Amino acid sequence: MSSLARYFHNLGVKVSGYDKTPTSLTRMLIEEGIPVHFIENIEFIPKDADLVIYTPAIPKDHEELRFVVENGFQLKKRSEVLGMITRDAKTVAVAGTHGKTTITTMITHILKTVGIECIGFLGGISKNYHSNLVMSGSSNKGSETDPSYFIVEADEFDRSFLQLYPDIAVITSADADHLDIYENIQKVRLSFGEFTSHLRKGGSLIMKRGTNIVPENTDNYTIRTYHPDGDADFYPEHIRLEKSLYIFDLKTPSGTIRNIKLGLPGKFNLENAIAALAVAYSIGIIEDEVRKAMLTFYGVERRFDFQVIKEDFIYIDDYAHHPEELKACIRAVRELYPSKKITGVFQPHLFTRTRDFADEFARSLELLDELILLEIYPAREEQIPGIDSRMLLQKVNLQNKKICKTDVLLEVLKQEKPEVLLTLGAGDIDQMVKPIRDFFRNN
Repeated sequence: MSSLARYFHNLGVKVSGYDKTPTSLTRMLIEEGIPVHFIENIEFIPKDADLVIYTPAIPKDHEELRFVVENGFQLKKRSEVLGMITRDAKTVAVAGTHGKTTITTMITHILKTVGIECIGFLGGISKNYHSNLVMSGSSNKGSETDPSYFIVEADEFDRSFLQLYPDIAVITSADADHLDIYENIQKVRLSFGEFTSHLRKGGSLIMKRGTNIVPENTDNYTIRTYHPDGDADFYPEHIRLEKSLYIFDLKTPSGTIRNIKLGLPGKFNLENAIAALAVAYSIGIIEDEVRKAMLTFYGVERRFDFQVIKEDFIYIDDYAHHPEELKACIRAVRELYPSKKITGVFQPHLFTRTRDFADEFARSLELLDELILLEIYPAREEQIPGIDSRMLLQKVNLQNKKICKTDVLLEVLKQEKPEVLLTLGAGDIDQMVKPIRDFFRNN
């Protein structure tokens, strides 16, 4: 939502908005000249607004949403507006239940590095550009040149990605998620299959090998695969670690690009890089430009985001909120710090997701040495009887585990003195990152 707000603001459109709570992101929007309010009050809605954009995270009984609906404002979902913006332009859309934000940001950075005009709508804050909107032009404030490409996340929630008609599509995975929308994994995969039918004629589908979806309308586009372990059109060879960073050769359909150094740790980031590089190959970006872009990519805030690095203490923050994401993150940390005790603070996101994947969450969290579990972040949902963090904690087979209130978390961590600390989740746990970071940097 905030990247759309920035996009229209940069075009000179008057923009204002509502959010549930103040955050560092809403503070940045206000500083950029976009008013944001945090109390449900219809007086804040401009009565001459041409367009109201909303996200499905807003409850249907929200006072302002009801007012807009009842008074005939032009109202569109975020995904509809993104589809309208990109409808007549070359578009790269990244879909999948994991990895979308990092891959979208990587692709955008590659294009910016080589001087290809682009606009990236990102699901997180790029560390290179300090924004979730990357515009054409070196200033990131836009230019008069029409972008050669829009780079967007194709979000499967609420089937939002079916509003997009890309020239290049990436599919990273199609795991069970959002079962409050889809009911089962089969319907998730069918929806991804329908997404592939939206590819424009002459386009490219880049899909991780082994993703269990059946592409549709395959006569319209080329299909290429990628995988970190080989047996695909794009895969890494001669992988080695140097100061916790990966160096590898990339096999492509036409040869090998040697000695690519990835500026991020973690094997899952190596996999993300292969997908982004496959897109670069499809666009025609050459070897030297690819190497430079990957080396200078600094990542995304809240995606394996190092906050404190000391000899006796490491702190990493990550957005992981699905069992597979937790597993990938914790294993990557274990690979980097095999002899250290890993303490994880996890905030479950949504009652339905916690209910649907409680056993899977438990198995992933058991990869930690110590677990501190926060209460479930409800987002748009009402409490489900019997579904809470205590239920989840009971399923986790760990000796060192506890439940903690968010407002006393910092005091608990001061007493625990962890060696490697992870904060994990997609709720408001991000509001704890700065106080935790500030304390451990100075103590």
